[in-house]
Amino acid sequence: MQRILLTMALAVGVCWVTTGHAAAPRGAQPAAQTAAKTAAKTGAQAGYLFEHVTLLDGIHAPQRDMTVAVAGERITTVTPSALAQGLPGQRIDGRGKYLIPGLMDVHIHLKGGFDVAGKVDAELGPPDREAGIGALASFLYAGVTTVYDAGNRAEHILPLRADERAGKILSPRIFATGNLITYPGSHGDSMAVRISDFEKDKALLDKHIAEQQPDILKLTLEEEGWGSRPMITLMPTDLLEKITRYYNQHGIRTTVHVSSELRALEAIYAGSDTLAHPVIQGPVSESFVKLMAAKKTPFASTLTIGENYSRLAEHPEYLDQPLYVASLTAAERDTLRNKTRAEWQARPWTWWMKIMTPIAQENVRKIHAAGGVVACGTDQTTGAATHRELELLVGAGIAPLDVIRIATYNSAVFLGKADQLGSVDTGKLADLVLLSRDPSADIANTTAIVLVMKNGRIIDESQLPLPGGRQKRRYPPG
Repeated sequence: MQRILLTMALAVGVCWVTTGHAAAPRGAQPAAQTAAKTAAKTGAQAGYLFEHVTLLDGIHAPQRDMTVAVAGERITTVTPSALAQGLPGQRIDGRGKYLIPGLMDVHIHLKGGFDVAGKVDAELGPPDREAGIGALASFLYAGVTTVYDAGNRAEHILPLRADERAGKILSPRIFATGNLITYPGSHGDSMAVRISDFEKDKALLDKHIAEQQPDILKLTLEEEGWGSRPMITLMPTDLLEKITRYYNQHGIRTTVHVSSELRALEAIYAGSDTLAHPVIQGPVSESFVKLMAAKKTPFASTLTIGENYSRLAEHPEYLDQPLYVASLTAAERDTLRNKTRAEWQARPWTWWMKIMTPIAQENVRKIHAAGGVVACGTDQTTGAATHRELELLVGAGIAPLDVIRIATYNSAVFLGKADQLGSVDTGKLADLVLLSRDPSADIANTTAIVLVMKNGRIIDESQLPLPGGRQKRRYPPG
């Protein structure tokens, strides 16, 4: 199955079909590709109708033979196709296809702001804007329509966020913290505003709020000293609580980097709205599972970042998968396959994380099974990694339909945007992905993409500046 490609006039740049009310008679249903090309060619203003499609969004039971109408940036109608009479819009035939909300990755660090070791330093020179734009394109290509950057060089991520919101670049929705906040010497302080005393340093917090306007504040609470890591300075919990409260009073949600049950508890009782990671240092206690179910504090899954090391060390062939080929340049894949792989094979951290990833998976599964709120995050920077996260969540023992909810509605809850995003409901923003195969039967089918819609606009895949170029799809058998 090929994706829908919209032919756009260069004179008007990236042009989209928007809202309108010109009714089209029901009758013969054109193919999805023909309908979308016609809409772009004629400049019709009638929006879109996904007809006779199966809806899967994780919060409703699967709904077959449904029609979804989109006008402007929003979903205007969700109804059984038998009741969809006289709705305006360019028709997209959904027979045998599956419509899900746009996927989300609520923990990334966008490429272009870091050196090859993932470090930020003033001596690195200007950030690589084009690398960032290419990474953002890889998310859209993979059906990821929303990302949250959980710490970066402000001069890199914030201009891209502004350009995304102004419609100047092809990108998923970008939410960002800009610089994170931490205690001097603590985790991530190379990309952080360093706060040691709340009253004395309040001006730095005010500057961060005023100048960077974080969508969600990221803080770190981590003494490390586990795996092959040295001990580092830990932020005092009373300082964490004061900063968290201060940002909440400015209308800003918070998330905290933690890795152990103890630090997760401290972050929750300091008032954090979310957690940036699952517990990975050891198995969670039953009392912690019950607490997460009771409080429903959302946390990002981030299984991929730990598994990524041993995966490259032992199975570099994954780099030949179409999403990775599209997301990375040939030179990047060659470096990973040879230089980086050899380095990671020699690192104790690689093999420690191989042991700990199944423990983290089981922790996530237990909290999900108890009713806790798992959201989808990778701690990486490509749409390919987001799909790997879905595979690892299923590998943890979570049903594919539940994983779709984790990557859509639950992730919207994490962001505080569940009233606008995350499900196929009337009035919500039209971020949608049309699939040719059933992802509730096999999560790998989330890569069987027919089209991606963000904000009511079908993405013109031919315009995506993918680092490796568009690839022929390899859909799972069946």
